[in-house]
Amino acid sequence: MDPKLNDLFKWSIENTSTPNGDGQTSNTDSNAASARPSRPINADALKSLFGGPSDADLMKESMAAVLSPSITLPNKLVAFDNFEQLIESLDNANNMEPLGLWTPLVDLLGNEEAEVRRMAAWCVGTAVQNNAKSQEKLLVLDAIPTLVKLSMEDPNEGVRRKAIYALSSGIRNYQPGADAAVKALPLGMRVEDELDAGDMDAVDRIMENLREASRQKAL
Repeated sequence: MDPKLNDLFKWSIENTSTPNGDGQTSNTDSNAASARPSRPINADALKSLFGGPSDADLMKESMAAVLSPSITLPNKLVAFDNFEQLIESLDNANNMEPLGLWTPLVDLLGNEEAEVRRMAAWCVGTAVQNNAKSQEKLLVLDAIPTLVKLSMEDPNEGVRRKAIYALSSGIRNYQPGADAAVKALPLGMRVEDELDAGDMDAVDRIMENLREASRQKAL
């Protein structure tokens, strides 16, 4: 049985009272059912049962819309916004790799449209936040130097801001990512030659240096 449908079956059992011999639900069963904490129903299981698209389907459809040359820019941005909301879920963010969505997302950091670059950086930041599995994928794809470059050199201030957000989320509490960031940063932006990924104050100082440089670039 599909694990999600199995969860739905368990949920139905947990939330169903047992009738007594005359077909009526006893007060004891009703009180016991009321005392049990209610477990939230699995939305994906319901979608599978009733034929609706799963979050995985919606994620793939959103990315396909962003990548489609026939979709207008405003509609691409709507699709990107939907994608970002979906990957706020840790499970969905972790599902990006098996769905093959990481590579196209990172590639979009280099898109010619500033708004697409901005949304791509935003989605990267959302996916890697407090998520070591996604942080590792960002490192494997060599996207940290790209984020460093965007945060300092992109002509669009909105892109720079989201790149800094993504970089900050990508290196916190993840030492390999912090090492890659230090290597990519110019000397003037580093707090020191080595960065402890668990030192939030040190990470914050680097991010503030990048934000200040971005503000000066906007003047």
